[in-house]
Amino acid sequence: MRAPFRRWSRASRVASAAVVVLALAVGCSKQGAGGSAAAGDSGASGAAPAIQGDITFNDDNLGRLDAALKAALQDKDLSKLDLAMVVNVAVDYWNAGKAGFTKGLADLGAKGTFQAPANGRLDQQLSILQTLRGQDISAFSLSAIDPTAVKSPIQSAASAGIPVLAIDSPLPAEDGAALYLGTPNYQAGKRAGEAMKAALGGRGKVVVLVGSLTASNAVERIQGFEDALKGTGIEVANKLADNMDAAKALTNAQTAIQTDPGVTGLYGVYSYDGPSAAQAVQAAGRTGKVKVISDDSDAQTLTFIQQGVIQATVVQSPYQQGYTGAYLLAALKVLGKDATMAVVRPFLESDGSTLSSGVGVVTQGNLDAFRAKQSQLGITG
Repeated sequence: MRAPFRRWSRASRVASAAVVVLALAVGCSKQGAGGSAAAGDSGASGAAPAIQGDITFNDDNLGRLDAALKAALQDKDLSKLDLAMVVNVAVDYWNAGKAGFTKGLADLGAKGTFQAPANGRLDQQLSILQTLRGQDISAFSLSAIDPTAVKSPIQSAASAGIPVLAIDSPLPAEDGAALYLGTPNYQAGKRAGEAMKAALGGRGKVVVLVGSLTASNAVERIQGFEDALKGTGIEVANKLADNMDAAKALTNAQTAIQTDPGVTGLYGVYSYDGPSAAQAVQAAGRTGKVKVISDDSDAQTLTFIQQGVIQATVVQSPYQQGYTGAYLLAALKVLGKDATMAVVRPFLESDGSTLSSGVGVVTQGNLDAFRAKQSQLGITG
């Protein structure tokens, strides 16, 4: 999750990116619609339902928060801070998060490190956290692979005066994570379900591909997806976990459509699941017959949208999770939790603990605008 995208700067840096709300003949993130078959494929049929594309995310709100945090930190010496951003797996999705974090550190005048377990393994993430503690890290943000497994290191960090910020996937507040900055995952899943509903015309059989069936962000997304399909003729036939292994995700997708010809939709929850689903559909010559709705904006995902193999992708804003995350970590460490929360509170969601980075939807119709926004922010890959 890559939990989904997207990835961006504050109000001043994204002012040029307008809201794109389009009635399209192709799918949008989480909301799939049939597109044209890619070269060499057969079977594209039927007109695609209209789907809305939107890449505004929550940029305006977070832009105002960034300005408030900068004002609160003005004249503070931040040069001795050593901050860290620890994500759940080394995939293209997090390139935007790294870009945002790097820019945030530069603007702060602080140093820091971006860490990602190469294979998305829990033992690797736990080792990273242990190493950071040994390096006297000032504060860190974390996209936890397993919220239960990281409970002890988070509580230990909090007791040692090391602030922890949950990003991408929420953590229980009682475990010591002061805030959650990231995608409202239930809403993202619901957008995916609405997209699938449009793509299938309200009837069909869907298989969910996901990296983990226990990670909070995945659980919330799948719940939102299923809730959006209630009352329709669409059945969620199976949920296949791949343990954050893209090769396994591809095998799961191939098995899903080969063993059950009745499967007409695939929903890829993690950033590599969408491309894996698209590869399986394309290889089987079923482009346009099996609709694919994905999460996130990996380069492969965007290419498959351009080709019409993926009908839509629901995107997040990892750039903001990196950039605003850096400022929140600095504030939590230098100003303290109470003073930081006083600044942050007006920007929170109704639950009082979530800073939404927003949800976007990318389709063929707004793909060029989305790519231009990525380029403007220096996001590659």
